[in-house]
Amino acid sequence: MVGLRVGGDRVGGVGDSATSQAWAALGGPGELVSRVAYRGVNGLAQGRLPVRELARACVGVCSLAAAEAAAAAGGGEVASLVVDEGAVAAAFVSERHLRVRGRAPVSFAPLSGFWRARDGWVRTHANYDHHREALVRALGPAVRTPQGLERAVAGRSAVDVQEAAYAAGGLAVAVAPAYGDPQPLVETRVREPGPRPVPVAGARVLDLTRVIAGPVATRTLGLLGADVLRIDPPRLPESDDAYADTGFGKRSARLDLAEPGDRAVFEELLAGADVVVSGYRPGALERHGLGAEELMSRRPGLVVAELCAWGWHGPWTGRRGFDSLVQAGYGIAAAEAGADGRPGVLPAQALDHGTGYLIAAGVLRALAAGGGRALRFSLAGTASWLVRDIVPDGSAGSGAADGEAYDPAPWLRTTDSGYGPLRHAAPPLAFGPGDWPRGPSRWGTDPAAWLPRA
Repeated sequence: MVGLRVGGDRVGGVGDSATSQAWAALGGPGELVSRVAYRGVNGLAQGRLPVRELARACVGVCSLAAAEAAAAAGGGEVASLVVDEGAVAAAFVSERHLRVRGRAPVSFAPLSGFWRARDGWVRTHANYDHHREALVRALGPAVRTPQGLERAVAGRSAVDVQEAAYAAGGLAVAVAPAYGDPQPLVETRVREPGPRPVPVAGARVLDLTRVIAGPVATRTLGLLGADVLRIDPPRLPESDDAYADTGFGKRSARLDLAEPGDRAVFEELLAGADVVVSGYRPGALERHGLGAEELMSRRPGLVVAELCAWGWHGPWTGRRGFDSLVQAGYGIAAAEAGADGRPGVLPAQALDHGTGYLIAAGVLRALAAGGGRALRFSLAGTASWLVRDIVPDGSAGSGAADGEAYDPAPWLRTTDSGYGPLRHAAPPLAFGPGDWPRGPSRWGTDPAAWLPRA
């Protein structure tokens, strides 16, 4: 396996080193980077780290990979592309723009956030009921309220809270004062590819992801015409609001792999899949005989893209994690701290969204090459790229130079769905349709079967 990590020097392209870095990490031919340009006003706030550069680069390489895949399947030239930074900004905070029947979803539950410990700060994540209950088991029944959690954390060290929560199956991370160890942006393993490119339109994508990063990748593949079927275990519910935001371009069913009948259905789906995208912790699917090596041995030509939180190497590899926790544990929260010392956050869940577009780009490039590739991504890898390699270039437009204000309205759409009318952010890609053909159905209610091939 080859890990590709780019250095911090400026490289070729159209004056945007981050795009060139990401494209090189994905194995893309350098001469194609000049096909991508940017325009418009980027409405993402800019803190101490170059989030605008990351955001547009991730969308830029995904757009380029889509154009490359189309050219490979159709025998034409790779199109020149112009990415609008306004669309990028709206897409990177899509969960904030979402309205479900006019209602704004709740992004973070009351027990999710930063809490001052005896010797520092802790970030908790308790948006899901099972994580909230694990936090209660770890720290006591008084933490069912924010006030109780505040008191419980204040009397303990940050690492003690972190380890107690993880031991109970919960999520809490001590805020790291320095950046974590370097991680590769992408890891690629090539097996025997097929004899010809696999067209994205109609490609069957088995989606085994949750929350934001993986679902952003698969909704992007669905935008480009892939048949995306998300499979979840029935006893691990998803937030309706999260699925309303990320369920575009796909269908969703539930299967229990421990139940023989459901496992047989899953095996049939796997036998017909062109792509598997997984967001489970390292080792989790291997216990079911569904690790990348097993899948690719059984299904030559398959593309397998795996995502984890903390990276594929190191002591935290097997731990659960979300964007907010990786920001805390990787040193980003400390880097973005305010004058009062309270940890800060990026202006978007940029590790999630950015990694999602990188995954989609990697899958598109693998399909264009005939399949037969295993790809690994992590939120920590994207964080490492952000803090070490991306050079602020001053051209990620904020509108300050010409006085133009950012307005997200041109990038918002209203679409019917299984949840009722949804206001949502439009896809930011510079290649492909400007919107999904339909909104998401309700989570877990579609048949566990592929659509007929055209």
